[in-house]
Amino acid sequence: MSILNVNEINPVGAANTITVNAANILASSSDLTLGKLNVSDIASGISTISTTDLVVNGNNYPTTGALSNRRININGAMQVAQRGTSFTGVNATAYHCDRYELYYQNSSAAFTVTQSTDAPDGFGKSLKIDVTTADTSIASNEEIKLVHKIEGFDVQRIIKGTASAVPITLSFYAKSTRTGTYVVELYDRDNGRDVSASYTISNTNWNRYELNYPADTGGSAFNDDNASSLEIQFWLVAGSAVQGGTLNTSWRTSSDGSSATGQINFTDSTINDWLITGIQLEVGSKATEFEHRSFGDELAKCQRYYETSYPPGYSAGHNFNEVYPFNTSKPVSQNYIASDDAITSISYPFMVNKRANPTVIIYSAKDGATGNALTYKGTGGTNINVALNVIQTREQQMMLGCNLGATNQASESYFHYTAESEL
Repeated sequence: MSILNVNEINPVGAANTITVNAANILASSSDLTLGKLNVSDIASGISTISTTDLVVNGNNYPTTGALSNRRININGAMQVAQRGTSFTGVNATAYHCDRYELYYQNSSAAFTVTQSTDAPDGFGKSLKIDVTTADTSIASNEEIKLVHKIEGFDVQRIIKGTASAVPITLSFYAKSTRTGTYVVELYDRDNGRDVSASYTISNTNWNRYELNYPADTGGSAFNDDNASSLEIQFWLVAGSAVQGGTLNTSWRTSSDGSSATGQINFTDSTINDWLITGIQLEVGSKATEFEHRSFGDELAKCQRYYETSYPPGYSAGHNFNEVYPFNTSKPVSQNYIASDDAITSISYPFMVNKRANPTVIIYSAKDGATGNALTYKGTGGTNINVALNVIQTREQQMMLGCNLGATNQASESYFHYTAESEL
């Protein structure tokens, strides 16, 4: 049998349909699907095929936008956890897995947050939030949610605030011991607009959820810059100030009321946990399969916002002097200054250009202490701490300076750092 590969089929003239003569098609119904009509349907006498959807091997494929790089959000599979893999006693706003901030307001609950290996098929990691201190009485202004912020440069394809605006779809895998209704809100920070959708967890298994959000022709376009433009907010606790009425499912001028209507209290028991992975935000009204990226690609995207000299998974301040003997050759987790002068400064490049001028914290390689301290190997082989100052930062690099002292020239100094430029 001969095989004909066709890259593209377009309607003739102004027609919006493609008519196929079923008698001229030879294919297995498991091999060819156009729209939601299999070849077996065509053979039954249907000759007009809708091109609204494209399904290949049972999976939706994009009918608008690019096939690759369609996932707008970063670290959706929770692969990267530069700040550490386990955090206990969490009762304040903080990042854990990269790019995902647990927002905490007016609650008495506490959590253990981990990068978990409990994940659905096809994934190796998830973000797990485990309630360790319950809060059964929710204040009106109480809020807990997992937030992912996306800069304006990355959301221009949504064409928001114009007549050409497109719908967007959010898909993800979630599981929880606390069943019930959960809300996911999208917030347009540039224009102060919001829209919400809900999903229901009805069992304790991993399930995939797909939420559709309409095109927004109101307001203005997203700013084309490096500031936060669009935020995905996974609600876990919502006080009465953001509930009431009917859940807001249309874009509007942002208002607290009805932005999280129906959201359960996830913190009502210490047996509750909630896990999420496979998060994908994309243009269009259909969710496509999760776009996996290599770990290296995902790490580099995360390092635009946060970078550490520690290997991923180790918390800042970890004592690597126990892991790497001080007299070994320079490992990737220890950084080096050499100088023949008493007072020295160096320009130290970051691994990835930052979103904006970062905040840098220096840690001693000897004991992990902060306070602009570094470990110094003097001419007599004595290890001491010397002040290391961050003189200046830029997106590409930082300028560091220290005074080694007149008697300690030609010395070697080791340090660690974190650099953060989150939205």
